[in-house]
This record gives sequence, structure tokens and C-alpha cells, in this order.
Amino acid sequence: MLFRLLARPLLAGLTALWLLFGTALPAWAEFSLPPLPYAATALEPAIDATTMTIHHDRHHGAYVSNLNGQIAANPALADLSLDALQGQISAFPLAVRNNGGGHWNHSQFWAVLAPAGQGGTPSPELLAAINKNFGSLEALQTQFNQAAAARFGSGWAWLIRKADGSLAITSTANQDNPLMDLPGIERGVPLLGLDVWEHAYYLKYQNRRPDYIKAWWALVNWNEVNGRWARAGVGA
Repeated sequence: MLFRLLARPLLAGLTALWLLFGTALPAWAEFSLPPLPYAATALEPAIDATTMTIHHDRHHGAYVSNLNGQIAANPALADLSLDALQGQISAFPLAVRNNGGGHWNHSQFWAVLAPAGQGGTPSPELLAAINKNFGSLEALQTQFNQAAAARFGSGWAWLIRKADGSLAITSTANQDNPLMDLPGIERGVPLLGLDVWEHAYYLKYQNRRPDYIKAWWALVNWNEVNGRWARAGVGA
């Protein structure tokens, strides 16, 4: 309680000093926990409010806090955005990889979720690419479900746009993602990512990961996915 009372005045004073001397704020002020773009109850019944609150506030919050804790020992972080960090992650120690990846992965995860019935549908352009690469949206979902269910232990399943413009489904362990310059990762621009760590579903689904994956599709924010698809094609 005492720390909380002192923390805000301390941060405010430090901010005032940096502004006074005309210098940029340090990088640790730049990594922050984004708020959920909807209420914690908005994704029920597929994802319960308790899971959403714990997942966002505690798990994602811990990745942000731990990443900030790495900046003093890794000053190069001060010159990188969170997006840019992913593509240079091999230059940093494991703690930066795990927490930087965790922060990026969860930030994109909240954005690709929407209350049931509010996420829209794949755009004509994206649907055409899906049909070309997978045969149908249903075939994509089947392959994605298999990748998500088969990921051993903790990790993520992804729909990505590759450098040649094609779509692919892949998965990564722990908090790795397809933007990272690491061996063994199929690289591409993530369009859709699903968290299959147990903390994402265990309170409601226990060990029934396939049930969680099936329920999750009703929450996909295709409007966000469409935007990512379009932006990934700019300049391609």
C-alpha cells in the first residue's frame, strides 16, 4: 500500500524532470499494458470473465512488467518498438524473448477477439486467398484447429501471410511468434493468433483444449483480421 501511494508521485516527478530538460522518456515508460477493448464479461460464455481478468491483468501484466525490468540490462531496447523487437529477438537474452513475445502475442490476441456476432466476416479479398490456399474457410478452420490442439505444452497457433503473399497455418512454442528471427519458426505476418496456454482456458475447459478452440471461433474479430491482411499486402 505504501509503495502504491509513493509510486505515482515519484513517476510524476521523474516525468516532469525529463520534460523540463527536453529529453525523451526512457523506454521503460513505453511498454505498457493495453486495456481490453471490451468488458471482461463480453466474451462469455465462450471465455468467462474470471479467465479474461486473470489472463489480462496478471499474465499479460506480468510480461509487460518483466520486459520493462530487462531494459536496464539491455539498453538497445530503448530504440525499438515492440513490433521491431520481434524481428530482432535473437539478439537478446531469453528473458527478453519470453516477455517481449508474451507482450506482443497477448496484445494482438485481445484485438482479434470480439463479442459473438460483432466480429464480422472475412473480406472478399481475404476469403479469396483462404479459398485459394485451403479450399474453403471450413478447411482452414479444420487445419487451424489441428495445429492448435497438437501444440504440445504451451504455445500459440497462427494464420500468417508469408512473404510470397500466400497464407499458411503454423504454431509456435511458449511465447514465440512468426515475426521472430529464430531457427525453426515459419515466418510471416500474423493475421490471427490463438493462445493455447492453459491459463487461457483451464478454469472453464480444464483439459478440454479442443472444446476451447471450437468455442473460440465464434469470437474471432474478422474485421481486425481483414485489416491485418490488407496492411500486410501494402508494398508486397
